[in-house]
Amino acid sequence: MAQLLGLLLLSFFITAVLLVPFIDFLYKIHLSRQSDATKVDTLNKATPIHTKLLGHKGKRPIGAGVLIVLVTTILSLWSYGMLGIKANIGELGILLFAMISFALLGLYDDIRKNFNKGNSGFFGLRMRHKLVIQIVLGLIIGAFFWFGLKYDFVNVHWLGSLDVGPLFIPIAAFVVVSFTNAYNITDGLDGLSTGTLIICLFAFLALSLTLLHPALALFIAVCIGALIAFLYFNIFPARVELGDSGALAFGATLAVVGLLTGKILALTVIGGVFIFEVLSSLIQLLSKHYRHQKVFTVAPLHLWFMYKGWEEPKVVMRFWLAAILFAIFGLWLGVIK
Repeated sequence: MAQLLGLLLLSFFITAVLLVPFIDFLYKIHLSRQSDATKVDTLNKATPIHTKLLGHKGKRPIGAGVLIVLVTTILSLWSYGMLGIKANIGELGILLFAMISFALLGLYDDIRKNFNKGNSGFFGLRMRHKLVIQIVLGLIIGAFFWFGLKYDFVNVHWLGSLDVGPLFIPIAAFVVVSFTNAYNITDGLDGLSTGTLIICLFAFLALSLTLLHPALALFIAVCIGALIAFLYFNIFPARVELGDSGALAFGATLAVVGLLTGKILALTVIGGVFIFEVLSSLIQLLSKHYRHQKVFTVAPLHLWFMYKGWEEPKVVMRFWLAAILFAIFGLWLGVIK
C-alpha cells in the first residue's frame, strides 16, 4: 500500500510540474477547443441549445490527454521494473495498447478539428469513421484477451462465471467501444468526466487490491495521480481540456481495467454516470433519426440539467456525488460472493 501511495504522489507531482509548460505549448501551436457556435450533431443538424449553454467557453487548449498518457505509460513501465512487481506482460501490454491506440485516434481527431475543418460545419472525423476504427481496436483488444490472456468467461453475479468461448472477443470490443464513447460524451463540462473517472478508478484500485492484483493496482495508482494533477487545471473555470486524445484513451482504459478484474457487472455499475450519459445521447439520436422528434430537450443528461437551470459547477458536483454512490455499489457487487 505504501508503494502505491508513493507512486500516486509521484505521478501527481510529475504531471503537475509538466502541465504548466505543456499548456503554454498548446497555446503556441493553437491546439484549442473549437467554438461551440459551429456545432452540428451527427445527423448534420444545428444544435442551438448546445451553443447557448456552452458557447461561452470559447477557445481553450485541448490535448492535455497526451501528456497524461505519456506520464502514465513511462512511469508505469519504470515502476514495474524498479519495484520488482511480477506483472503479467500481457496485462500491461493490453492496458498500454488500449490507452495509447485510442489516444492516437483522439489526437488525430483533435488535429483535424483545428487544422482541417471542412465547409459543412462538421469538424473532426465523421462519427461513422471514428466508430469503425474504434470497433477494430476493440476487436484487437478482445483478441488480446482471448488469445493472449486466455479470457473466455464472463462473471455474472449470482450466476457465477459463464464460459462464452470466442464470443468474449466481441463482448470485450462492445464494452471498450461503449465506454470510450460514454466517456467522450461525458467530457463536456469542466471537471465532470475527469472527476468521475478518478472516483471510478479509486473503486477499481480497492477492488484490484481485494482480488490480489498488485500489477493492476499499480497502473491504476499512476493513472489516478496524473489525473488529480490535471483536474486542478480542469475544474471550473478550466484552463485546459483533455481533448479527444485523453477522452478516448481513458474511456478505453477504464473498460480494460474493468475487463481485467473479470467483473463486467461491477464495471457497468461503477461507471454508471458514463452509462446514463451515453444512453441519454443514444436515445436522443435514435429518436431524432427514426421518429424525427426529441425525447429530451437537449442531451446528454448534463446539458439537460443545465437547460433546467442548474449552474455548471452544481451539475458537476451532483454528478460526482452520483459517481461516488455508483462506485460504492459497484465495489460491493465486485467483492460479494
